Amino acid sequence: MIKLFGSLTSPFVRHCRLALMQSGLDWEMVELDIHSSEDPGTPTLRVPFLEDGDVKLTDSTSIVKYVREKSGQAFIADAVALDRYCLANTLLDAAINLFLLERSGVDIQANAYTRRQQKRIDMILSELDSGPLPQPGKLDDADYRVSVGVAWGQFRKRFSIDAHQNLQRLLELAKDEPAFAATTPPAA
Repeated sequence: MIKLFGSLTSPFVRHCRLALMQSGLDWEMVELDIHSSEDPGTPTLRVPFLEDGDVKLTDSTSIVKYVREKSGQAFIADAVALDRYCLANTLLDAAINLFLLERSGVDIQANAYTRRQQKRIDMILSELDSGPLPQPGKLDDADYRVSVGVAWGQFRKRFSIDAHQNLQRLLELAKDEPAFAATTPPAA
């Protein structure tokens, strides 16, 4: 049986859960608080990570790719979609970085690095908003990665998509997908 380790609030874990729900594979979620565990079981000291017999994966991208391939589904069709997926990863990395720094008491407006991270978030949101919208029911992994990123940003109140109509519409399309709806983080 596949075991996915992670937190229900992580956007990276959410995408893995979504792929597993869509796969038809036998799997279980093992909730893990990576910050309070002495030996979380992964060298990256982050979630998600996956175990499937001898297969051990430590990154959400390799996990989603593995799940899609194991279940006979497509992962990412082309370089343009992959770039969009990677932009969503960069958005999440910057936003999570600022979120954790702020939680640690850092004034994110006080230095050039954190201001650059905020600018990166704003620019990526604009770029992602300019992308094409999928047909209802036809979301791919690039669409899901953007959707979980935007949903996490809203959940954690990290950024607004009020000025980004395509991102708002994409999030609406994603919310119509059963697996996306089922992986909504619990209310904080």
